[in-house]
Amino acid sequence: MLTRPRIAIVAASIDILGGQGVQACSLLEGLERDGYPVTFVPVNPRFPRGLGWVRRVRVIRTVANELVYVPSLLRLATVDVVHIFSASYWSFLLAPVPAMIVARGLNKRVVLHYHSGEAEDHLSRWGALVHPWLRLAHEIVVPSEYLRRVFTEQGYAARVIPNVVDLARFAYRERVPLGPRLLSTRNLERYYRVDLVIDAFARFKAVVPAATLTIAGYGSAATQLRQQAAALAGEAIRFVGKIDPAAMPQLCADHDIFVNASVVDNQPVSILEAFAAGLPVISTPTGDIQSMVRHGVTGLLVPPGNAAAVADALIALWRDPEAGRERARRAHAQVAAYTWAAVRDRWADVYSAEDARSDEIAIATPSR
Repeated sequence: MLTRPRIAIVAASIDILGGQGVQACSLLEGLERDGYPVTFVPVNPRFPRGLGWVRRVRVIRTVANELVYVPSLLRLATVDVVHIFSASYWSFLLAPVPAMIVARGLNKRVVLHYHSGEAEDHLSRWGALVHPWLRLAHEIVVPSEYLRRVFTEQGYAARVIPNVVDLARFAYRERVPLGPRLLSTRNLERYYRVDLVIDAFARFKAVVPAATLTIAGYGSAATQLRQQAAALAGEAIRFVGKIDPAAMPQLCADHDIFVNASVVDNQPVSILEAFAAGLPVISTPTGDIQSMVRHGVTGLLVPPGNAAAVADALIALWRDPEAGRERARRAHAQVAAYTWAAVRDRWADVYSAEDARSDEIAIATPSR
């Protein structure tokens, strides 16, 4: 019987709702179903009872988190492969870097799973704060060809394994008739440009008075966005805050059109979930979205930063719903490439690869 390597997943837990936490959970479940011994090490460990308030104070929160997180990395001693999810900038230094240092010190195989759509800026501008640490990885894995190109331009080899969506959780439904219930499930941060979605919705509502918009997510722009929504559309826009991943299928089922206006992105799970549920998608082509959403084929693409273009796309979809349903059908057929069944063998290859690959990466990486 084949002995499977013991895997540690180092990533944000779903206490931090976002694409990486969802992907870590999906990966963990897939590996366990396939018989891998898996350990999960959260980069955001829960604080002892009575210290929850610390999470609300920025600097203290960061220091306290590191004091709990770094000692927890000693759990990596019991595994063979350490699979580390990574974002960019300070998050990279605070979470993946300590994990890579500890894993290397314990002589473990290190897989860095980099997700951030900000990779180009991060790798080109952070110099010694990023490049020496990237060389600690035996293998770099990214979800998209877009990110592979970014890493290649910086001299790094990277393997592409796409994000995963569980089709069994989402009930595909054709929107007949198409309703005017819009959905945005991006967090409330400036680079996701939910403000443009709100602006576009107000323009769309002027044409379709029954239209509604639900905004799921949280973040630093929440107050500003709520004020904008109240001024432009009043009670027609509903903010529902953090949505547990288990509740996302029902949220998609309750709506008719998915809208995204991000200006920094990679391969958003939210779009894959919309495809899985049969929601027609309107989006900017940021990052890898331009390969996920083919304009006029599996969705509609609009220029970044242009609320009027988003509104025009919404109106075009509303006036030709059958074309929207046909695009949603094609998108649903395409999403099979983003399932665990489609990627499990590729992850098995990563985990079983020889550690000599680390030397190849080091040679391919320019000095900085």
